[in-house]
Amino acid sequence: MKSIMIAIRASIILLLICGFIYPLATTGVAQVIFPKQADGSLIETNGKVKGSKLLAQEFKGPEWFHSRASAANYNPTASAATNAAVASKEYIKATKNKINELKKDNNALGKTIPADLVTTSGSGFDPDLSPEAVKAQVPRVAKATGLSEDQLITLINKHTKARQIGIFGEPRVNILELNLDLEKLR
Repeated sequence: MKSIMIAIRASIILLLICGFIYPLATTGVAQVIFPKQADGSLIETNGKVKGSKLLAQEFKGPEWFHSRASAANYNPTASAATNAAVASKEYIKATKNKINELKKDNNALGKTIPADLVTTSGSGFDPDLSPEAVKAQVPRVAKATGLSEDQLITLINKHTKARQIGIFGEPRVNILELNLDLEKLR
């Protein structure tokens, strides 16, 4: 009986430490040191939240730069990848369909289509695309908005982030931030 009481007390103490004290302490420290990141890296315009720079969002219509495809249909409560092998018939068919759709929508016939335009990210919520994938959408966006391709390329270059510390990751463009600036130009 004594061993059971010790186990129960230890469980209660660990529950308090690991379940309440530690999470509250780390949340408090994060709020003090990194308040914007701790709150989800939200982007606001005129006091209204437009989204998070950490999560991809769906942009419909030819006048917007489109995000990377989401296996979870941009539903943040359903983060998921397709888990389809790249050699599976299902994956190949889905990728071919996306390629055909992109060629039709972006007048990209004969052009190389960047892989991140036709594949989903591991989480289903990658907010960034390669500069090449964004530039492949320029003809469609220029036609729909009336902006020149040069204006759009300048805007893309403004939003292109380099590798972190010069060596980690790849150059990337945050689609939400890009589209918010695109909205200001129209």
